[in-house]
Amino acid sequence: MHATSASAPSTTDRLLDVTEKFLADKGIRATTMIDVAQAAGVSRAWLYRIFPDKPTLVGAVLMRLIETSWAQARAELSTLAGFEDRLVAGVQIGRRTYDDPGTLLMRLRTAEPEEFTACAGAGVRGLVPDLAAFWYPFVAAAADDGDIHPDTELAEASEWIARVMISFGSVPGHHFNADDPAAVRRHVRRYVLPALRQAPTPATPEETR
Repeated sequence: MHATSASAPSTTDRLLDVTEKFLADKGIRATTMIDVAQAAGVSRAWLYRIFPDKPTLVGAVLMRLIETSWAQARAELSTLAGFEDRLVAGVQIGRRTYDDPGTLLMRLRTAEPEEFTACAGAGVRGLVPDLAAFWYPFVAAAADDGDIHPDTELAEASEWIARVMISFGSVPGHHFNADDPAAVRRHVRRYVLPALRQAPTPATPEETR
C-alpha cells in the first residue's frame, strides 16, 4: 500500500511514524519534507526516493491510519454470522473511521479539508485493491454459505463491494443516509444482495477481446 523502494521497510515505517507525529502536532500545511527527513535521520534525497512528494507521503500516512483500523474491523465482522449483517456493519465501521472526533483522520479532515482531500487522493490510489482484498474472504464465505450465488466471480465481486463501501462511506446523497443502519440495511437488501444473488452473466465477445 505504501510507496516502496529498495530501502528497508523499517526506514519507510520510520518516515511514516515521524510524519504521523508531525501531522498530529502541526497539521498538514505546517509539516514539511525537510522536517520529516531531519527527524527520521535520513537525507532529503533519500526521502524523495521513497516518497516523491508531500501529498504521497501524507497520503501514505492517512492510508496507514485507515489500514490500522482494518484489523479491528476484520475481527468485528468475523463475529457476525451473515453477509448482510457484515455489509451493514462494514458501512458503519467505515463511517466511524472518519467520524470519531478524537481520531487524527477526523481532525485533519475538519481543520484542513483541501489539503486532506489532496493528500487522501494520493493515498487512495491503492485503496480499492486493498479494500477488495479485505472483503474477499467475506465474499467467499457468503458464496459458500449460500448468501450469494455460488458461481459469483469472487475477486471481481470483492472489488465491486469495495467500490460500493467507498461510495457509501464518502459520497453523500439525497435518498440514502449512511449513518442510519436501517437505511443501510434497506439499501443492501434492495440493491447489493440481489445483484450478487443472480447467476453471473457470461462475458460477451466484445468483453473478451
